[in-house]
Amino acid sequence: MREFSLPALYEVPTDGNLTDLIRRNAAQHPDTAVMSRKVAGVWTDVTATQFLAEVRTLAKGLIASGVLPGDRVALMSRTRYEWVLTDFAIWSAGAVTVPVYETSSAEQVQWILSDSGARAVIVESDAHADAVASVRDRLPELALVWQFDKGAVEKLAAAGAEVDEETVDTRMTAAKADDPATIVYTSGTTGRPKGCVLTHRSFFAECGNVVERLKPLFRTGECSVLLFLPAAHVFGRLVEIASVMAPIKLGCVPDIKNLTDELAAFRPTLILGVPRVFEKVYNSARARAQGDGKGRIFDRAADTAISYSRALSTPQGPSFGLKLRHRLFDKLVYSKLRAVLGGRGEYAISGGAPLGERLGHFYRGIGFTVLEGYGLTESCAATAFNPWDRQKIGSVGQPLPGSVVRIADDGEVLLHGEHLFTGYWRNEAATAEALADGWFHTGDIGTLDEDGFLAITGRKKEIIVTAGGKNVAPAVIEDRIRAHALVGECMVVGDGRPFVGALITLDEEFLGRWAEEHGRPAGSTALSLREDPELLAEVQRAVDDGNAAVSKAESVRKFRILAAQFTEEAGHITPSLKLKRNVVAKDFAHEVESIYRG
Repeated sequence: MREFSLPALYEVPTDGNLTDLIRRNAAQHPDTAVMSRKVAGVWTDVTATQFLAEVRTLAKGLIASGVLPGDRVALMSRTRYEWVLTDFAIWSAGAVTVPVYETSSAEQVQWILSDSGARAVIVESDAHADAVASVRDRLPELALVWQFDKGAVEKLAAAGAEVDEETVDTRMTAAKADDPATIVYTSGTTGRPKGCVLTHRSFFAECGNVVERLKPLFRTGECSVLLFLPAAHVFGRLVEIASVMAPIKLGCVPDIKNLTDELAAFRPTLILGVPRVFEKVYNSARARAQGDGKGRIFDRAADTAISYSRALSTPQGPSFGLKLRHRLFDKLVYSKLRAVLGGRGEYAISGGAPLGERLGHFYRGIGFTVLEGYGLTESCAATAFNPWDRQKIGSVGQPLPGSVVRIADDGEVLLHGEHLFTGYWRNEAATAEALADGWFHTGDIGTLDEDGFLAITGRKKEIIVTAGGKNVAPAVIEDRIRAHALVGECMVVGDGRPFVGALITLDEEFLGRWAEEHGRPAGSTALSLREDPELLAEVQRAVDDGNAAVSKAESVRKFRILAAQFTEEAGHITPSLKLKRNVVAKDFAHEVESIYRG
């Protein structure tokens, strides 16, 4: 199939903007908890009325400080309540939010603030403030800087004390649907980040149709979601705005180190994450079971869950014997896993990278269905996702209602719809190339099945052509290899080479466990163990699993375990965990050569 579309389920307001949502919530659900924030270590609800009042107070401070309609205001912070509060306050002042990843270097901060022409920036910490200060002389348009950790919210509230309500009302209704809401910068995997202009219409079309299509997951007064993704990422913004649109209760977690504790305390009904989160939950549970001498039971339970899920997709369904085994393991294993995820949730939404068919079936089999989706910054997050009532594991779902997905003759995925960005900020050439012929050219390669379910098989620019002329899409095999507990990252190589190879890093957490279980010295590192025969054999099993997903010509014949990690600080990965292949290839050129030497 070459093209598929679904009718829109939500009508975008012709003259409204995103601040309409918080005014509507206060009017229609005044006492409903729409947010929850940590106060003295305890989750405390914020009603729709309270949230609107706090947003208006902060907006007054921005107005009093000189922020004008259309001004760009940058926001550099971890995911926290104040991020969401400030985002809506910026819109309520008639301005445009420019998110900056809290891990960004001073050079990246300088580029985004200068390219966007930001008039103001709100940072979180001293480190963020120092990064801005170090490039301040190269930011002539930047006039205002505030810091959350030094009372930004309180200072803005005090500054706006004399601004009247009528002024805020006027500013809140200044922007229309086709005006910019935010400029979100791409990851910059192949060059400098580009600013994607997303309008209020983009978010209305995106979040309105997501909420309508996944209605049972967004029940007001019943459902809740815990946001631990970076709020600066467009996927995080989808969570934020969809939660407000429904509305359902939203909580924010700035640090995922204690994520399981936060899940247990907040007990969300819905989780949105990236595949690495779900891989970690699975791998940690399996490692604990093995440590307790129950590894065989866990593996049997996992196999049963996967078989049960696969049987759900067949006309006859699970057999009687399979149902009995499933019921037994639900008491012994699955219920405990669901408790780790908060105990109340039945669904999660995963994006950012492929989840993997086996993991998808595992989670559905334990009673916690992960709905996989696909999107880009330019598509305002999800442009396809699996519906809650018609999931096809292994696909990224059907198009967002009201949009169209087309497969070009060369296999590239093309998109059309109201949710798309309007162009790259101050970059007409890149905009013309990306939006040629009225379609957004994603750069991804994919297929559509007879029911309109999309599968992504790789990226055009990442296709490897071996010396033998074989085209290899690295993402398929990389994702399978990366799913192994011991593997941190994986990058397939082989462009112009006689065969396909791979660079592999080890997951530091699981490497320590493996070393202890196998009698290796405490404190063993990737450098000390990367030639260890048993470790190499274990990583080879991960590679063999990856090879099972591709043809022999596309399979990894040799791999090299790296002593170092791919890090954001070194420029190897983006804040959204995408590999910068050219940087990795350059920094580890000698390791690549060792694969093909001899």
